[in-house]
Amino acid sequence: MTETTPAAGNPAALVDRSAKPRSVSRLIFLALVMIGASVTFFLFKDKLNNELMLGILGVLAVVGIFFLVSTVIGFVDIMPKTTADPLARAFIDTHPEGTLVTDQKGRVIYANHAYGRLTGSTSASDVQSIEAILSRHRESAEAVYRLTNAMREGREGQEEFRMPQPLGSGQESTDAGHWYRLRGRPVASGEKDVTLMAWQLSDISHERTEQEMVFKELQNAINYLDHAPVGFFSAGRDGEIVYLNATLADWLGIDLTSFLPGKVMLRDLVAGAGMALVESVQAEPGLNRTAQLDLDLLKSNGQSLPVRLVHRVSATRDGAPGESRTIVISREEGGSGVHDAASAEMRFTRFFNNTPMAIASVDGDGKILRTNGPFLQMFHGLVTRDDMERGSLFETVLREDDRKSFQDALSQAADKQGDIAPIDSRRADNEERHFRFYVNAVIEHSEEAPEETAIIYAVETTEQKALEAQMAQTQKMNAVGTLAGGIAHDFNNVLTAILLSADHLLMSLRPADSSFADLIEIKRNANRAAVLVRQLLAFSRKQTMRPTVLSMTDVIGDLRMLVDRLTGTNVKLDLEFGRDLWPVKTDLGQFEQVLINLAVNARDAMPEGGTITVRTRNVEADEVEGLNHRGMEVGDYVLIEVADQGTGIAPEVMEKVFEPFFTTKDVGKGTGLGLSMVYGIVKQSGGYIYPESEVGQGTIFRIYLPRHVEDEAEKAAALAEAEAAAGRAAAEGTPGAAAKAGSDGPEDLTGGSAVVLLVEDEEAVRRGGKRMLEARGYEVHEAGTGVEALEVLQELEGKVDIVVSDVVMPEMDGPTLLTELRKDYPDMKFIFVSGYAEDAFAKNLPADAKFGFLAKPFSLKQLATAVREMLDA
Repeated sequence: MTETTPAAGNPAALVDRSAKPRSVSRLIFLALVMIGASVTFFLFKDKLNNELMLGILGVLAVVGIFFLVSTVIGFVDIMPKTTADPLARAFIDTHPEGTLVTDQKGRVIYANHAYGRLTGSTSASDVQSIEAILSRHRESAEAVYRLTNAMREGREGQEEFRMPQPLGSGQESTDAGHWYRLRGRPVASGEKDVTLMAWQLSDISHERTEQEMVFKELQNAINYLDHAPVGFFSAGRDGEIVYLNATLADWLGIDLTSFLPGKVMLRDLVAGAGMALVESVQAEPGLNRTAQLDLDLLKSNGQSLPVRLVHRVSATRDGAPGESRTIVISREEGGSGVHDAASAEMRFTRFFNNTPMAIASVDGDGKILRTNGPFLQMFHGLVTRDDMERGSLFETVLREDDRKSFQDALSQAADKQGDIAPIDSRRADNEERHFRFYVNAVIEHSEEAPEETAIIYAVETTEQKALEAQMAQTQKMNAVGTLAGGIAHDFNNVLTAILLSADHLLMSLRPADSSFADLIEIKRNANRAAVLVRQLLAFSRKQTMRPTVLSMTDVIGDLRMLVDRLTGTNVKLDLEFGRDLWPVKTDLGQFEQVLINLAVNARDAMPEGGTITVRTRNVEADEVEGLNHRGMEVGDYVLIEVADQGTGIAPEVMEKVFEPFFTTKDVGKGTGLGLSMVYGIVKQSGGYIYPESEVGQGTIFRIYLPRHVEDEAEKAAALAEAEAAAGRAAAEGTPGAAAKAGSDGPEDLTGGSAVVLLVEDEEAVRRGGKRMLEARGYEVHEAGTGVEALEVLQELEGKVDIVVSDVVMPEMDGPTLLTELRKDYPDMKFIFVSGYAEDAFAKNLPADAKFGFLAKPFSLKQLATAVREMLDA
């Protein structure tokens, strides 16, 4: 073992056992060998052969010469040079950090003088390993343990710990203690499978003291900012709040303990249209910009906090918005704001920016001088603060067609006119948004804006225009419906007369007669015309409906095969039923017509084929409120969607799809009454229908039918109907049941001695009906109006078995006749005849009124059947 001593001016290591004295051992061994050889030659010189002696001496001479030459040329070193770099050795010896190298058993291999100073070791015999020094202190034991395990696993590490007194000192320190940093890493020794442990120990107490001082100063700065008399917040590029001080949090009622940076957005804190003012402050690329804004912030309880913002924004070099820093000055009573004139100005600014009306002031040339927040919000994208600073003109927000009207109004304002007509216009970049502008002349100019000529108030009227258009469309549809209903009523009378006359002639002819086929053709075409009339009545919502409680799942499922046949082979029908659909109440036959009509229209819109999708689901009231369909009452509905992949409907056509006789099909391929009928049936069922289409993408018709909730009266009626059905089923087994059921035969429709009063204002219908009933054996009296019918009843002293009356008549209509008749003849049987729906007039009758109903147009057999059944009831 060798221990180096310090060289002049350069301290050596305190301990260095890394040098191995192998060169000295080799020289001693070589010297002993040479001495032994000399002794051998001296002692046995007489016994050795001269030739052998000379040979040995020659070999030794050659070896000696080879060794000397090799030494001279450097091939052989007598004293091998050390493998350590002197510069590296000097660096580690003089390093200010204590350096220690041990083997895996903890034996010290190397230690520099810095290590000795830190651990209190003055000589090589005093040097101890890191484990021996630090493991006995609980403050450092865990750190040494972790580092030792890490190095044994081939990893390096670092730990910092605090000691109550300096290492190597037995006295307690009077200061706050000493901090040490310990590093450890495994080092390969150069020998096979031998790894050393290199430790570096340094005193970082001074560094820690400086860090603690900086931290305390930072804490003080944060404390000063948090409790400053003004609020402060910082926002990121997207407007997320990354910091706000305690003062602002207290004003807004925000709990800082639950505040997470980036979770609250600036727009969540700004009330009303104030965000438009904030967003209007934009910096030039690569620069900053500061502006003062007077607006309201929102407290957590929903109240407003009037404030003045000193808002500074930045922009990146490419012009993208950067971070912002904002000082918030409260303007509440007792806040830190100024008073008197300045306070009054702030109150006016708050009022100016929080009014729901957009306001702007302009000079005589129409240049915008000042705007409020709602104006910037309403015309976002057309006007910014930068534009106003560059002299933006107000007419930039108007369409080209309306700028002349604005210039005229501005000229009147410059002339200080008091009554300037408002200007209705649309956004320059959006034709669907409507505005009304009120231009008021500035009579007294202020010192702040002496050039101010007019103040312009803007109100958005988009919703109002939409409601006006909807009202006009509704009035138009109602007017057309009234017209269609009136035409259908008169047309029904004509068809009824034709059908009754045809039936009368058919009764007097045999099938073999030449005119029989013509009469059949007349009757067939009259029935076709009756279908068109029913479609007109469906549109006017006056057709006869027999609503029943239905499940849309069953209705659509039953129609599937029929729709499949109607749509053809190249069109696929896809049904998507919602679960647990609510019941609805509508006429089964009529609603089947709705689905068939929509399916056929969808097929015609897909000439190349495609898929028709029918979907159903429940729509609750909350969702309906969110749909925001105009005219739709909030409630529970069942939604039926019919969607196709067809050519779509153009917007200008969409406005007319429900109008009667409007069609886009070729002549002869459509009457234009299909969708009109759909509209009428859905409306008469209490529902709503909304089409949605995009050209080239297809069309969706959404039908909302109100959910039906059965009341007690309906339950009782359903029970009574079930009992009646059971009674009829039981009666079918009696001997007279067959005769009763055979109502198709002429003998079942005869009148016997029954007296009928026929009330009809259309002479042709009245005459035909009288002739048909008399042919069945009834005694028929006729009247043209309700008043006349009462007179006939008086003449007959009430000896009438049944009254058959039209609904719509001059002087006195059918419902009024029934009401008057019941006063004197409460048990008189009564049948209404009308082309309108039964509920179209029944609502005008007493709730206990009992009557029969026959829909126009009707045939002779239908008339006779209705009278006979009413008499037998």
